[in-house]
Amino acid sequence: MGMWMFGEMRRRRGLRMWVITLLERSPKNGAEIMDEMEMMTKGWWRPSPGSVYPLLESLVQEGFIKKREDGKYELTQRTKEDMGWPYGSHAGQPRTVEDMLKEISGYVSYFEDLVKSDKSKIEPQKEKIKEIAERLAALSK
Repeated sequence: MGMWMFGEMRRRRGLRMWVITLLERSPKNGAEIMDEMEMMTKGWWRPSPGSVYPLLESLVQEGFIKKREDGKYELTQRTKEDMGWPYGSHAGQPRTVEDMLKEISGYVSYFEDLVKSDKSKIEPQKEKIKEIAERLAALSK
């Protein structure tokens, strides 16, 4: 697979998540989705109708979204329930302790990178980090 194909696949997957995220905020038609994306990128990028409308149709067929009578698309109830955090709102299905620990671990990895690349962002938070570390340590006793 050439780099162009790989980039194209990655863009499509990104577009898919972006469309779902926009529809989570409010129902929109294809033109509104394209306008919003253009606005969010400050005019740098506007997806073409040739990429947005086939994607919307495919999301409808897969049961992620539905088309309303007014022509706007909205998330199906199943998608709303499945999204949950971190992809959507903080509502949704309760997650497992294992999921939460994976998420915490991801943040810790981010903080470790910050210490290496931009210590000034993490320096003022040292006391808070120490407090959280002590609370977590107490759980494993």
